[in-house]
Order: sequence, then C-alpha cells, then structure tokens
Amino acid sequence: MKKKFISILLVLAMIFALAACTSSNEPAPAEEGGETEPAAEDTVYKVGMVCIGDDNAAYDRNFYMAADAAKEALAAKGINIEWVYTYNHPAGDPVAVDCEELADAGCIAVFCNSYGQEDAMLTVAGDYPDTVFAGLTNEGSMRDSLDNTVNAFPNIFEGRYLEGVIAGCKLQEMIDNGEIAPEEAVIGYVGAYTFAEVISGYTSFYLGAKSVCESATMKVEFIGSWGDPTMEANTAQDLIDKGCVLISQHSDSTTPATTAQSNGVYHVGYNISMIDVAPDASLSSSRIDWTNYFTYVIETAVNGGTVDADYTGHGLADGDVALCELNEAIAAPGTEETVQAAKAAIEAGELHVFDTSKFTVGGQEATSALVDMTGDFVGDEGYDAIFDGYYHESYFKSAPSFDLRIDGIELLNEAY
Repeated sequence: MKKKFISILLVLAMIFALAACTSSNEPAPAEEGGETEPAAEDTVYKVGMVCIGDDNAAYDRNFYMAADAAKEALAAKGINIEWVYTYNHPAGDPVAVDCEELADAGCIAVFCNSYGQEDAMLTVAGDYPDTVFAGLTNEGSMRDSLDNTVNAFPNIFEGRYLEGVIAGCKLQEMIDNGEIAPEEAVIGYVGAYTFAEVISGYTSFYLGAKSVCESATMKVEFIGSWGDPTMEANTAQDLIDKGCVLISQHSDSTTPATTAQSNGVYHVGYNISMIDVAPDASLSSSRIDWTNYFTYVIETAVNGGTVDADYTGHGLADGDVALCELNEAIAAPGTEETVQAAKAAIEAGELHVFDTSKFTVGGQEATSALVDMTGDFVGDEGYDAIFDGYYHESYFKSAPSFDLRIDGIELLNEAY
C-alpha cells in the first residue's frame, strides 16, 4: 500500500514537470475548430533590435529609451518582453546574420534601426515567416512581396520645424540685442548625405527658423556618413569658421554640440538632449519617439494580427515626434510660447511645414513635385506632392520625399 502511494506521487510529479517544460514564446495551440488561447501572464516574448551603433551614439540611445518605454507600456497590458540587441552593424552581411540569429533565438519581431540595414534584412526575412521584420527609417519593405516585412518613418520634419523655430527665436534675439547684424544670422548644418531624408530635415529646420527670423540663411556641409564624431566636429568647426553663429545637425554624435560650446556659438541637436554636454550652447533637440510603434508592432504580433506595411502619417499629434527639453538658461525670452503656438497649429492642420508660399526654388514658387513610389526614378510616373498650397511630405509613403533645393540654403559640398 505504501509503495502504491509513492508510485502515485511519482507519476504526479512527472506530470507537473512535463507541464512546466511546455512554457514558450508561443500561445498555447488551439484545438481543432477552436481559437488560439491567450498566452500565460508569465510568458516573456523576445524582441530583437539590430543597431547601427551602440551606447555611445546619440542616435541609438534614442532607440533604447523608446524600447524601455515600450516594455513598460506593454507590461501594463499584460505583455512581457525581453529586448535582445546587436550593435555596430550599419549594413550588409553582418546585418543579415544578426537578423537570422535573432529570429533563430525566438524573437517575435526584429527591428533594424537604420536606413542602410533594410536590404540585408530583406534577404533573410522570407526564411522566418513567423517573425515580423521592421525596417525603421526605410521604405523598401512596403513594396516587397513578403507578408512579414514592414517599414516606418514618423513625421520628423514637424519636429525639425519646431527646432528651427527655437533657433529663429535665438537668432532674432541676437539681432535685436545688437550682437549680430541681420545678414549675420547664418545657420550651419552638419548633414549626413544628399538625399531626401536629410534634405527634408534641413529644409524644414530652415523654414522654422525663417518663420521667426526673416533674414536667416543656412550653409549645409555633408560628411558622407550617418555618424563619425571626428568628422562631425571638424565639419561643425568649418561652418563656424565660415561665419555660422548657430549649428544644427543630421548626424549621430554629440560632437557638433561640444564644438559649438567650445566656440561660443549656439546649437540645436537631434535624437537626444545635448544640454548635458553643451549647457551653454545647446538650446534643444527633436527626436522620433519610437515607443508607440514598438508597442503597436509587438502587441499586434503577440495577438496574431497584421502590421501595416507602411506606418504613414504619424507625428507630433500622435506623440511619435517630440522635442526634448528647452534650455531655459540660454533660450530667447518667449521661445516656449512661440514653439507651443507653432506646435498647436501643426497638430490642427493650420500650419503646413512645406507651405509653398513660404519658399522659392530658383526664385519661383514651386508648383509641382513628383513623389516616386517604386524606389527608382520613373520619369513622369508617380504622384504630385504639391497640392492645396503645400508639399505633402510623408503623405503617400512614410519615408521623406522632399528633395527640392530651396533658396536661402547654400550647399557647401555635394560629394555624397
């Protein structure tokens, strides 16, 4: 009798042990004809991110902040995740290997966080149909034949415009105080490459500045890289040497800010606040806040839904674009109020960043601009982005398409 009782206990123990071993990243399978059961509350889903840089890059730190915020937002919904990162792979075979390894590790979604990574991502995504692959700041995934590849690019041009308003307030204050003449209100811009993403960014910044400081002009110098701290610093220094009294950037490090600080000029940043490294120079920064997108993709994947192939039309009003804190110690009086008024007007659809009455191209108002939707230039095919009096940026696709060379902006090099 005693042996029989012990045997029963051993059988029960084996049953509980087997049950414990069935925990996974997948919801319990549905019975035939039934629905998939929801995942247990203690299930932890792996999510991967392929990063162009690491903790030292301002660009990547912005993604880590959003990843942490998304993890918290999902936990509040009962979805627990674990982020798995790879670092310092901007393009090519290393990115493909990263994507494979993250998918093999059980990641339900893999985010590639930079423009140059998408091509490599697309070469392996088809082998992992149960994993969502998202190309961030990209546009190729919306056009491919795979159901599990998507892309996203929130409306950062709206944040750039507000950054420009901050810069314009400072420039106008300097003019009003007699520190510079109106014609000396020259902005220097450290740019990465000469294509639409960067052109859209520096143009929206300039238009924001010019909305406050009418005499403002801009010089842009390209570095041919998303991030190179030494080159960014040298380029910022060259712009200052050429008479620029305020520096901004579309580049990944904080060295334009520290260069501005060491030269006694002002600065507006990108991706993260740079006030800590340049407290006497950096006025503010704008950033894409990826929290909403991460939350959306992961929650959709967990629930077995379909992620939109192209994440279009998300900006300030949705919280997908934001300004970092304003450096009140050096900002011009009234800046906060001016920025908030512009922000409210953008969100209400009353202010359009690329209002064609506010700029000219070769002395003429722009009346037509074709947006190519195929990835290659196709002559007269495509969509005309100018209608109703403004260029509809990120309207037909989320990726920026504005590439007009407007008057008032001087390009110092076009090598990239």
